Amino acid sequence: MSVLRAGLIGLGAMGRHHARVIRETPGMDLVAVADPMGDKFGVAKDLEVLPDVDALIAAGIDTALVAVPTVYHEKIALKLAEAGVHTMVEKPIAATVEEGKRVAEAFQAAGLTGAVGYVERCNPAIIALRQRLEAGDLGQVYQILTRRQGPFPARISDVGVVKDLATHDIDLTSYVAGSTYSSIAAHTTHRSGREFEDMVVATGQLANGIIVNHVVNWLSPFKERLTLVTGERGAFLADTMNNDLTFYENGTMPTQWDAVAAFRGVSEGEVTRYAIEKREPLRVEQERFRDAVNGTGTEIVTMAEGVKTLEVIEAILESAGTLKTVTLS
Repeated sequence: MSVLRAGLIGLGAMGRHHARVIRETPGMDLVAVADPMGDKFGVAKDLEVLPDVDALIAAGIDTALVAVPTVYHEKIALKLAEAGVHTMVEKPIAATVEEGKRVAEAFQAAGLTGAVGYVERCNPAIIALRQRLEAGDLGQVYQILTRRQGPFPARISDVGVVKDLATHDIDLTSYVAGSTYSSIAAHTTHRSGREFEDMVVATGQLANGIIVNHVVNWLSPFKERLTLVTGERGAFLADTMNNDLTFYENGTMPTQWDAVAAFRGVSEGEVTRYAIEKREPLRVEQERFRDAVNGTGTEIVTMAEGVKTLEVIEAILESAGTLKTVTLS
């Protein structure tokens, strides 16, 4: 199978990592890069820094990675679709649901591979969690809770914490649960003096009955990335910052203290921290995209899925603005 000629537009904080990973991915050759703001991280190396997506397309590429600010996603992605270039767009797929739909429809109509870069799906802890849930290790799943907190990233200027960070939690929750959202209610705050929200708390329910809760903010002096799944047999805790998965099993020993037994529904059991293969998520994501383009794999986040996630994100912002629960189709 021939090597894919890859292009990259956007050489900022994420683009620099994509450039490295594309170069290290077998079966892909980074042949062109573009950024109208230049190459402040020096990732182009021997490649000319092209000014725009038109120049990138003119270089003769098979695939493209779009790592520009969200507001430019639609315009660039539509040009790539028209040019017949298989494309992965960094999350979210676009700035609005309508823009996202136009992008997804363009790639579908052209028969091209279109993906969205939700790299958390490729985190070793999430991969292992999904596998164990599918195997029935937890039994019936009751609740999924996520916490994604840390200091404000100065590189983000065009969106708030909901579209930048919470979008990861919405996507991975649907992914591990195998279900879409049916309703969501949320509150946001603006504490840093910026145009966009910097904190959000969201509570909802999935179509399969699982209840969910998301705590996300840019104003914590510490960083955490946690996903807690509670179910019939205990709870899984996935730490995607440290790539760890731990199982807290319900106890099997009967409680002799009647007052405690009456109060508690379950008791503590064994705790297992799994040994899992730890590969760089961005590398796994790029390999999955390569395989999808070559027709040998399907483990990408499709653009249709990207639109569904964006619908939930917009519902979170709507709920925060109206103080009402939003029902999703």
